[in-house]
Amino acid sequence: MFLTDTSRRGFMRKKYKAAVGILGAVLFLLAILGGSLYAIRAHKTDHEKVAAAKHDLRGLTIDEQVEEILSSMSVTERIGQMVMVGIPGRTLDDDARYVLHQFHYGGIILFDRNLDSEEQTRRLISDIQSHADEELPLFIAIDEEGGAVVRGESFIPAPPAAQEVGQEGAAAAERFAASVAGDLMSLGINVNFAPVADVGAPDGRSYSTDPHEVLACVRAAGNGYRSAGMIYALKHFPGIGRGTVDSHEEISSIEAGEEELQKTDLVPFRGMIEETGRGKDLDYMVMVGHLQYPALDGENPASLSRAITTDLLRSELGYEGLVITDDLEMGAVANHLTFRATGQRAVEAGADIVLVCHELAHAEDAYMGIYDAVQSGQISEERINESVRRIIRAKLTHGLIP
Repeated sequence: MFLTDTSRRGFMRKKYKAAVGILGAVLFLLAILGGSLYAIRAHKTDHEKVAAAKHDLRGLTIDEQVEEILSSMSVTERIGQMVMVGIPGRTLDDDARYVLHQFHYGGIILFDRNLDSEEQTRRLISDIQSHADEELPLFIAIDEEGGAVVRGESFIPAPPAAQEVGQEGAAAAERFAASVAGDLMSLGINVNFAPVADVGAPDGRSYSTDPHEVLACVRAAGNGYRSAGMIYALKHFPGIGRGTVDSHEEISSIEAGEEELQKTDLVPFRGMIEETGRGKDLDYMVMVGHLQYPALDGENPASLSRAITTDLLRSELGYEGLVITDDLEMGAVANHLTFRATGQRAVEAGADIVLVCHELAHAEDAYMGIYDAVQSGQISEERINESVRRIIRAKLTHGLIP
């Protein structure tokens, strides 16, 4: 049963606790009746199977490991890998535990509401990973761009705004990226949604108004993250520097022609894709924004556009890495479509991961939109497998192993 009404969370929590209590009583009775020996043997057997599976994986090639893990996942588990969500609070509460088990989410994004101190953050991340009980550890992500977009300022050293870094040059971009990566990874965070590859974005979020200077800094930042072993993200494809409306609030239309976009906004993305073996090493994701580009797609925002995500990013630019949407709760899409619709349409457009940052009910709706589309045949299981293979490979190659 899938719970979609946020007003039922109290009931869900009581149901979860009651189930735990009943399970404890049953186990107690089994022990009294002599079942404890059987339980111990079964528990040991389960751990022996896990150990054997890990041993087997170590003897396989990376391609074989990916297929082995993929084949062990149910359809619901595979869909869960394609959803990254935000959770409430600074501890893992019953609601969060429930949804992690129910929907098998493959990633969590952290905000200030989750962050109080180094010790608390490490404990929260450890609890998330240990209670998720998935085939692979979760992506634990954050937005630590610098400047106006930073998290956990009381204990995570904040880098300068990209504009300031860009004025210092590429060497500074690499230095700050490596430093940020080290700080975040020490907490258990393994994905940073930075650097911004947009040209001329407001509020100091861009390295420069010159696309080639942006490319130089993004390239250097990528080197910094890569040297530390952290997954990073280029955002917000195909570039939101020209946006006149904050996409958190509403959609904005970029009226530049395709030739102009190719000469400016797309330069940092195209350059990085070409210089990194088209992203096949899965060291970074490309985050697709929610703005509309009539020269590329006259109807859909980028995140829901097959013309932009698949035809342009995948086919024309040749990108082979992970594609993630920007937050589906942003007004640019949430004001116009249901979360079920945006979840389905983002995957149909070509996204590997849909991001829902704040409300668990919204994340559930996005998940169910994908699930229903698979059940009805609108999205094929092979399309799901295509994305999950990339996700598994990215996790394995960055040490997120079973």
